[in-house]
Amino acid sequence: GKNEYDLLVIGGGSGGLACAKEAAQFGRKVAVLDYVEPSPQGTTWGLGGTCVNVGCIPKKLMHQAALLGSALKDAQHYGWNISQPVHHTWSVMAQGVQNYVKSLNWGHRVQLQDKKVKYFNVKGSFSDPHTVRGLTKAGKETVVTADNIVIATGGRPKYPTHIAGALEYGITSDDLFWLKESPGKTLPSFILYVSLECAGFLTGIGLDTTVMMRSIPLRGFDQASHISKKKQICFTTQQQMASLVTEHMESYGTKFLKRCLPTKVEKLKSNRLQVTWKNADLNREENDSFDTVMWAVGRVPDTKTLNLEAVGVKTNSETGKIIVDATEATSVPHIYAVGDITEGRPELTPTAIAAGKLLAQRLFGQSSELMDYDNVPTTVFTPLEYGCVGLSEEAAVQCHGSDNIEVYHAYYKPLEFTVAERDATQCYVKMVCLREREQRILGLHFIGPNAGEVIQGFALGIKCGATYSQLMKTVGIHPTSAEEVTKLHITKRSGLDATVTGC
Repeated sequence: GKNEYDLLVIGGGSGGLACAKEAAQFGRKVAVLDYVEPSPQGTTWGLGGTCVNVGCIPKKLMHQAALLGSALKDAQHYGWNISQPVHHTWSVMAQGVQNYVKSLNWGHRVQLQDKKVKYFNVKGSFSDPHTVRGLTKAGKETVVTADNIVIATGGRPKYPTHIAGALEYGITSDDLFWLKESPGKTLPSFILYVSLECAGFLTGIGLDTTVMMRSIPLRGFDQASHISKKKQICFTTQQQMASLVTEHMESYGTKFLKRCLPTKVEKLKSNRLQVTWKNADLNREENDSFDTVMWAVGRVPDTKTLNLEAVGVKTNSETGKIIVDATEATSVPHIYAVGDITEGRPELTPTAIAAGKLLAQRLFGQSSELMDYDNVPTTVFTPLEYGCVGLSEEAAVQCHGSDNIEVYHAYYKPLEFTVAERDATQCYVKMVCLREREQRILGLHFIGPNAGEVIQGFALGIKCGATYSQLMKTVGIHPTSAEEVTKLHITKRSGLDATVTGC
């Protein structure tokens, strides 16, 4: 007969919780299923998903810890007497971060209770298109039926299982933020943004950190290099945005093993981990020992126990992600998906939250508004932050052709770097525009302090179709780094080809 719930959400992360709570606002009967499978190293956590527990929140807090370390060095130039050497205690930081995360876990449970959303701490699996069978950790079964079901289980880090010892001895970001003691000398591998972010704050708190990179850094962000039509030589002033991030990290103290591929990890009698790798440039095998090896080789959708095939939910055979349409609907009527688990969507918390809310409003609030995934801003929280919104230069060239693109750029020095005599070589801003008429802004890329705060404001303008001429009429706030974006008319460049290297 009648299903028990109007809406069942599988997954208690950002998108799933937002959808469930929004649906409850319309007086609907809602349930949430959430279960955290322990990592291969045994790490587990509470309600809230990746962002709250092993992503954005602990990462930003540890990034802040590293920034405070840099501020201590700067402070002496500003007259503060600080005894040297300063020392960082990992356990104190970790306890503070973990306590805050636990408070968020509890807060989410309270919010669900207040909104009368039923919470099941069970691992869900489809029995039929309207029925999900859940198992508790102890093996107790719960069966839940619903008119509408939303899948929002997100993803989990991959392990490079082809590397001997990787699974047995390595950790991922799922584990790093929950370590009670310092990871010591650490090797993050490979060069995804989470690897750089973790390497940045590990270096910042004084740990010996080496990043192993097999190819270009920050794949998917702006990677353009530029060649003169006349001389066919590379313009050294047009450094790749991603390369600037890693260059600053090197000057900051992070070491890089470039074009290196690990082949095995072995545990020594000292309990340290010996990593062997192939150096492609030197064509030889090398090795070194570390206290911790952290893998950052990408994420996979957390769908293996959902039994999607049995109910006909289609996925991309290559990525494993669920295929959805503009309404977040899957191939099965009344089954939807939001967040990182969906094909072709940004893997970002704010987009998952917005998509989840809009889906609930369409289902129960007579709304027809769809999620707009264009011009979503994001930031990489490396020591020198990289914020961007809109198209990379490569993507703009691919969409509009190199003859129709105008790029403005500038290096700058933040005022706060001056007295402290900090290197500002990599502080850089680049704006990609259409060349025609008023030059609509297609993308903005900013490397510098507080990039996330800077890019957020400009994201609104770009979302509203801002043009270069409008930006040039905008009065900057002086003296700020964000002001540099409003002065880009000084550094116009044209007549260059952008070499498309892939996004």
